[in-house]
This record gives sequence, structure tokens and C-alpha cells, in this order.
Amino acid sequence: MNQAARVDLSAWGEQPPLWVSLLAREVEQSNRKSAGERVGVSRTAVSLVLVNRYPCSTEGVARKVMDVLGRIECVALGEVITAEQCQTYRERKAPTHNPMAMQHWRACQHCPNNPNCAAEEPRHGSH
Repeated sequence: MNQAARVDLSAWGEQPPLWVSLLAREVEQSNRKSAGERVGVSRTAVSLVLVNRYPCSTEGVARKVMDVLGRIECVALGEVITAEQCQTYRERKAPTHNPMAMQHWRACQHCPNNPNCAAEEPRHGSH
């Protein structure tokens, strides 16, 4: 079984936009052609976006990526949320004032949808 190659996003700086990270993750789990087909853009567009050399506005590509890849099944909530909601919740400070919110936040810290968790753990789950 082949180990998925990491996509280099250094051209996007220290913190790439969420949609670029989602696209990179999809490429890592499949390949540029399959990721492009799933999102509705060409393999060339995927490659150019990932190296931050897309010649036009990336707004349309970003919208397509978020529409297809930006929904996550939240294991803590048991419902589908947007990738932005997921990112906002997991990156906020620990809600020490609310035990239920703290339980959710702790689940986020070890969730397979958390890219920081995925970087620490060698296993990659499939969706």
C-alpha cells in the first residue's frame, strides 16, 4: 500500500487558506486528477492552485472546493458542519466555563478531521 505524499503548500505562506488546505488533503488521499474531478476543476487548475500560481482569481475554485470538501461530519456533535465551523471551534481557547463545551473542545483536539492531529499521528483514515 502506497503512503500518500504530502502536498507542499509553502508557496501559500505559513497559514494557507482553509480551502487550499482542504484541496491539498484531498490530493494527498487520492491524486490531483481525482481531486479535480471531484471538485469540478481540471488537474492543471489543482496543480496551479497548490503552488499558488493560478493565473486568475481563485474565488471560483475556492467556492467549488468549499461546496464539495468543506462539509465535515462532526463526531462530537453528531451532525454535519462546515469546515469553517470546525476550524473555528477547534482553534478557540478551551471553554473552561462550560463542561459540555469543554467536552466538545477536547474531542476536537483528537478528532481525525483536525489537521494538527493528523500531522502528529501516522495513520490516515478514509472518509
